[in-house]
Amino acid sequence: MEGKRLLKNTVFLTATSLSLRLVGLAFQVYLSKKMGAGGIGLFTLVMSVYGFLATLAISGIRFATTRVVSENVGSGNGAKLSATVRSGLFYALFCGISASVLLFIFARFIGNGLIGDGRTVLSLRVLGLSLPFISAGACLSGYFTGTCRVGRTSAAAIAQELFKIVISVVLLSLIPNEDVELSCAAVVGGNAAGEMLSFFILYFLFRADFRKEKEDNKAKGELKRLAKIAVPLAFSAYARTALNTVQNLMIPRGFEKSGASRELALAAYGKIQGMVFPIMTFPQAAFYSLSEVIVPELTEEQVRGRQDRIDRASNKLLNTAMVFAFLITAVLFTLSDELGDWIYSDAEVGRFIRYLSLLMPPMYMDTVTDGMLRGLGQHLYSMRLNILDSILTSVLIWFILPKYAANGYIFILYASELFNFSLSIYKLSRLTRLRGLGTALLKTAFSAAGASALASFAAKALDPQPLLAKIALVTVMISAVYYLLVRSLNVSDMRITLKRKKFSE
Repeated sequence: MEGKRLLKNTVFLTATSLSLRLVGLAFQVYLSKKMGAGGIGLFTLVMSVYGFLATLAISGIRFATTRVVSENVGSGNGAKLSATVRSGLFYALFCGISASVLLFIFARFIGNGLIGDGRTVLSLRVLGLSLPFISAGACLSGYFTGTCRVGRTSAAAIAQELFKIVISVVLLSLIPNEDVELSCAAVVGGNAAGEMLSFFILYFLFRADFRKEKEDNKAKGELKRLAKIAVPLAFSAYARTALNTVQNLMIPRGFEKSGASRELALAAYGKIQGMVFPIMTFPQAAFYSLSEVIVPELTEEQVRGRQDRIDRASNKLLNTAMVFAFLITAVLFTLSDELGDWIYSDAEVGRFIRYLSLLMPPMYMDTVTDGMLRGLGQHLYSMRLNILDSILTSVLIWFILPKYAANGYIFILYASELFNFSLSIYKLSRLTRLRGLGTALLKTAFSAAGASALASFAAKALDPQPLLAKIALVTVMISAVYYLLVRSLNVSDMRITLKRKKFSE
């Protein structure tokens, strides 16, 4: 594993992800003011259905392409790359067009029957236009990830996000604020336009790779290799995403059963999913980037039998995720009210941020653990675990949400994340021996609690300061105290030693 290449790709992808999330967060704030919490809730429901349909369109081809391309690169079969991608595009377009046709046929049934709101039908039909581009773009993105050239995918992602926002803002400016149906369709239209642009950029870059080289038209069996990985993954993804979609549709109805009206239920759902979670997951972009770039790196080292390099990478990743996650927890917990007021001018959003801030350590560490498992060929285990997690969450939503409403939903989020992370880290422990992890967790938690407590006292003296200045000063204070405590407690000295087992276990 090339350490410099891994660091370069991670830093580049992280910078891109953070920039895009910052732009996306600003756009989300704009949408919340334009559409209201109820409109955000309705849009979030549409996007949850969209997530399932995108899964149908992609059908595992992104990861399959990344895996097969990485294997070809690791074994010196670079001549097969063009044939791999061409086979992947055939698979992707077949799945994408099929999903698009199904959505057009069943849009009214999904909107009126499953979502329970006829205002979503138009948005669903607009989404159908983007599905073939999403699937083909996923294949091309997998190719660039597999060859460890994340700059190409980052360029396409930046163009996609900016184009999406421009198109959405232009369309929204032509629509009255109170027209939630057309507002949702406008934002969905912006998403579709962005996906189309992203595909054309990636395809142009892919063709440029082979323009001066003779393509290997004799490479056989690439479609079969891709399908062998993609099809099992696809069916697992269908089940998991379908369950997630059902969950998202159940949540507003659960709020309604607790006594809220339809609009209040959508508003509560919109605040948590559409307003709070973008803030919570904004710093997580770094670990999404790590979980992406580590897959081809670990796959290459696994093919080459370089166990020692896998050991070092796994050690650094898990330790870094833990230390960073507790820092974010301390900042969010301490400044929850200020962040809710500054970003959304909503005290309830601040309260939700505080309640969910303790979720960051298992969430961030689970992201990295999942990436390592996928890189070591354990993607089907991860998918089965996600399906089991979704079933458990659906059961909890059915029984708890009608009685406890938003507080019940927060409990469900904790139960789901802790369950998933516990089993993921258990699987990793079958391949590794995690020495001192429990002690390191306690030390890091103590450091975060100490930094938060000291900063809370100091923050009271900053109340006359402008809100943004207070947020910045307290964040710097928390970071400095946390760093000193982590260093003094030797948290960074934790070691993770991998057992030398076969990765096929």
